[in-house]
Amino acid sequence: MKKKWLGLMAAAVCVLSMAACGSKNEPAADSGEGEEKGTIVMATNAEFQPWEYHEGDDIVGIDADIAAAVAEKLGMELKIEDMAFDSIIPAVTSGKADFGLAGMTVTPKREENVNFSDTYATATQVIIVKEDSEIVGPDDLTGKTVGVQLGTTGDVYADDIEDVTVERYNKGFEAVQALLQDKIDAVVIDNEPAKVFVAESEGLKILDEAFTEEEYAMAIAKDNEELLEKVNTALADLKESGKLDEIIAKYISADE
Repeated sequence: MKKKWLGLMAAAVCVLSMAACGSKNEPAADSGEGEEKGTIVMATNAEFQPWEYHEGDDIVGIDADIAAAVAEKLGMELKIEDMAFDSIIPAVTSGKADFGLAGMTVTPKREENVNFSDTYATATQVIIVKEDSEIVGPDDLTGKTVGVQLGTTGDVYADDIEDVTVERYNKGFEAVQALLQDKIDAVVIDNEPAKVFVAESEGLKILDEAFTEEEYAMAIAKDNEELLEKVNTALADLKESGKLDEIIAKYISADE
């Protein structure tokens, strides 16, 4: 009986020991959550050179470099999620991304859904036309068919043109291709990617008169005031140190 009792006690100790071990190791099965700690997620649309674009498997550009510099200031690791431009704000408001950075203009409509950081760059929307086009300025877009990238500032302001037909494309490149194929009369898009598209496409030009002038900033969820404050502090430091100008100059030459 004594041997049997000792055997039962040993089995019980073994069971308890296994249970304790299982309990101790349980959090390790959820280690994915631990790995995400210290990571800040940027939502972007990497079709907007030189602000953000693909270079091999990487997403690079002005915004990517600024985001990396801000993340470093915050002591966090940057993760970039590429998506459709009009999905960026929903990703931020839903918490799938911490901020949106994609050559995004501050507009009253967008401010209804997100907070914006301090401005980190100014930009212009320009008009691309064929070299033999009769369109010489914004006023000549009246009654014309204009191509824009879906969800961008060009998309927003193109509707203000009198009697216009707006054709929306998922990528700016697709709008430019439609112009080359005579499917539309002009493209309204940010000045910097416009330079790239015109340089790579024979027979196109950018009009001298800008369509709009605007400010770029980072979109952050309205309930994340703490992140907004930290980002603004980081941006101020980058401006003061000259790092922000250095990043922009890396991609945009002053004499362009």
